[in-house]
Amino acid sequence: MRKLVLSMSAMTLLAACGSGEPSGPPAAPPPPPLTDAERATLLAALPAPYSEADLENGRAVFARCRSCHTLVPGGSNMTGPNLNGVIGRVAGTHAGFNYSPALKSAGFTWDGDKVDHWLENPRTFLAGNKMTFPGLPDATDRRDVVAYIGVEGATR
Repeated sequence: MRKLVLSMSAMTLLAACGSGEPSGPPAAPPPPPLTDAERATLLAALPAPYSEADLENGRAVFARCRSCHTLVPGGSNMTGPNLNGVIGRVAGTHAGFNYSPALKSAGFTWDGDKVDHWLENPRTFLAGNKMTFPGLPDATDRRDVVAYIGVEGATR
C-alpha cells in the first residue's frame, strides 16, 4: 500500500510539471546595453537637428512617456505601443497593439520629423488617435526625446 501511495504522489508531482516540453520558443535574451561609443555613433547618424541633441535631457524628458510606453527590444505594449524601432516603422503596425482606426490607416512611416510633430500635439497631428498626452511644447525637449528614441530605441 505504501508503494502505491508513493507512486501516486510521484505521478501527481510529474503531472503538475506538465509534459516537460517547452511551451514556446525561449525568449531571446535582451541585447547588452549600448556603450557610450555606440550611442555617439547612433546619434551622429541621425539627421539634423536630432544629431545635435542632448541624450541625457532626452532620457529625462522621456520619463513622461514611460507610464505608457516601453522602449526596450521586445518590451511589452502598455497603454501605448512599445517604441523600440518606431523610427522607420509604418504608423499603426506594431504587433499586438490595438491602434485607433486613424493610426491604422495613416499610411506614413515614422521619421524624426513626424515623431517631433506628433509629440508637439498628438491630437492635432492626427485627428482621431487615442493618445491622451497633451504634448511637449518645448522644441528642444522634443528634439532631445526624438534623438533618445532614435538612439535607445534603435532596432538591434
